[in-house]
Amino acid sequence: MNTDATQQTPGTGWWTEAVIYQVYPRSFADSDGDGIGDLPGITSRLDHLAELGVDALWLSPFYPSPQADAGYDVSDYRDVDPLFGTLADADKLIAEAKARGLRVIVDLVPNHTSSAHRWFTAAVAAAPGSPERQRYVIRDGKGPDGAEPPNDWVSVFGGPAWTRLPDGQWYLHLFDSGQPDLNWDNPEVREEFLDVLRFWLDRGVDGFRVDVAHGLIKQADLADWQEPQEILSGSEVDKPRPPMWDQDGVHEIYREWRRVLDSYPGERILVAEAWVEPAERLARYVRPDEMHQAFNFEYLLAAWTAPAQYAVITRSLEATDSVGAPTTWVLSNHDVVRHASRLGLGTGGGRANGVGVDDPQPDAALGLRRARTASLLMLALPGSAYLYQGEELGLPEHTTLPDEARQDPTWKRSGHTERGRDGCRVPIPWEADAPSYGFGPTDASWLPQPPVWAEYALDRQRGVPGSTYELYRTALRLRREHELARGPLRFLSSGDEVLTFTNGDLTVLTNFGADPAPLPAGAEVLVSSAPLDADAVPTDVTVWFRV
Repeated sequence: MNTDATQQTPGTGWWTEAVIYQVYPRSFADSDGDGIGDLPGITSRLDHLAELGVDALWLSPFYPSPQADAGYDVSDYRDVDPLFGTLADADKLIAEAKARGLRVIVDLVPNHTSSAHRWFTAAVAAAPGSPERQRYVIRDGKGPDGAEPPNDWVSVFGGPAWTRLPDGQWYLHLFDSGQPDLNWDNPEVREEFLDVLRFWLDRGVDGFRVDVAHGLIKQADLADWQEPQEILSGSEVDKPRPPMWDQDGVHEIYREWRRVLDSYPGERILVAEAWVEPAERLARYVRPDEMHQAFNFEYLLAAWTAPAQYAVITRSLEATDSVGAPTTWVLSNHDVVRHASRLGLGTGGGRANGVGVDDPQPDAALGLRRARTASLLMLALPGSAYLYQGEELGLPEHTTLPDEARQDPTWKRSGHTERGRDGCRVPIPWEADAPSYGFGPTDASWLPQPPVWAEYALDRQRGVPGSTYELYRTALRLRREHELARGPLRFLSSGDEVLTFTNGDLTVLTNFGADPAPLPAGAEVLVSSAPLDADAVPTDVTVWFRV
């Protein structure tokens, strides 16, 4: 099947073609031996990111927090939790990153605060209808004595989305009960976050990844929702929006935020974590006066087949091109099973919430083979790419994590039916023979590391031809040299077995079929995810070549 569909990455900002590396602070590097990663640990490993060849790092939350949801329950948006260091450590990290040519994006969590936030403690102490309570979504219950929740909404983490206060009113929490939802119809809430933006912009950050960006505005009547309530908002353009997700009012908020960022020098950016489908709905978040990027979760969820990959790539490019924004590509993050394991469970896709020792186990060899293939395919696409820490090492999910070690609130709130996200958050290995595999100076690790971590350690892969680490380094170098982030992309074929496209002067071929796919005569191979079979591309292999 031939197509003339092309896409040129719009705009000229650095983000339109950047590779951005997600750092999960708890699990990246521990400087003090307490078993929890920290900001000085990240600073000590910045050379790794520079050598890998990424353009920026995104830091998951490091703010003061009771850690009910690993820091996504923020009690103070203008400080650093002592677990991770100090504001001075944050300043040093930003400065050291910039000295290496790396930009720094920080997480912002505006949908909810921690229940330990000063605003919520004031709300609990105040009377119904008070200004303090107007900062949150707090309502009277149903029934003659108000003993029933205001509606039938459930938490993304399991269980009801409402918790009753001592005086009988109820507060909304779309996630953990320690994460009360803010009332974004309140001007005071909006002003507070404008000030938070300025606080971190003044400290030199290059942008914000906005958590649950599609959840801030709720339908005014808080109507019941009879369908399954998932964080993903739907799959049809005209389908009714769930009353808690993707309401049109969020766009006014981000237009105001964009004006703040545009008032600062240096091209600061906003990135939406918006679990929104289809691509046409997601594109609304990256219109010219709103956010700069939005995570492409439809791509992450796509099945590992040629037709599915072709469909999601073309749909994504067309949707973002329609609003003049770059497309983003992502395969793993801190909320999903790592793609080196997810792709070893079958044809991929799905938003698997953890894998336990009693669950069907992924085929490790198949998963790694497909992960390398998928990553090489992704890095050849025009736009911006996101990497999750450790994927450059080929790290799989920790699928044999003991249940007693699990800390994700999903595990508890689901009644132990959802394994949760801990398996993708295990501290990463740097040195095969060091305590905690080089994560820290001691054997301490907030989640237990599996024995197989030694074979994935960085020092076992650096300089080793064919290693996953060297594959990533080569791909990132070639991506820059051949300006693949800029396009244009043109599909040459997309059948049931082989996906082939050109991007600039390179041709990219991924073989999903059972039989080897022949290379054209005279092809000059630049990089391949696995060894080729003479002049043919084996199953589950991506190759970049020139003719």
